[in-house]
Amino acid sequence: MERSADHSTTESTTDGDQTETAPDRTDTGAELAQLEDRWRRALADLDNLRKRFAKDLDRARAAEVAKVSAAWLPVLDNLELALAHAGSDPQAVVEGVKATRDQAVQVLAQLGFERHDEVGVPFSPELHEVVSVVSQPDVPSGTVIEVLRPGYGEDGRQLRPASVVVSRPEG
Repeated sequence: MERSADHSTTESTTDGDQTETAPDRTDTGAELAQLEDRWRRALADLDNLRKRFAKDLDRARAAEVAKVSAAWLPVLDNLELALAHAGSDPQAVVEGVKATRDQAVQVLAQLGFERHDEVGVPFSPELHEVVSVVSQPDVPSGTVIEVLRPGYGEDGRQLRPASVVVSRPEG
């Protein structure tokens, strides 16, 4: 018997004619089983990979939450100290609250969210939210003249924009 390219067999007859028989089913069946096995293994590997990435993502989120929470603990401690001394000296409490606020601003800066409360700078829609517009002849149009609520973050990554009052031209 001779084998052709399509995996069928040919038989020689006594008079020199060749007749074709059915494809070799054992070879194609084995090949099909092997391909099915490889396909199932690839699907299982993909499923395992998805599960592992989901676990890794959950672990990374939990680690970030713990990191941010730990950064805020000293701020909380200082607020508790200020409340414990609230009855003794009112000025000391005010000083303590200011120091705690500064510490909170520092924590936000360490997390990548700088405070923006600058006055006298040109209005930027990426950093500012206009709350009011007033006429001031001695100030160029579009200048921030008052910050009502500071903003935190940079152009592409903000917690919130600064709420500002902006100057407009006379007229």
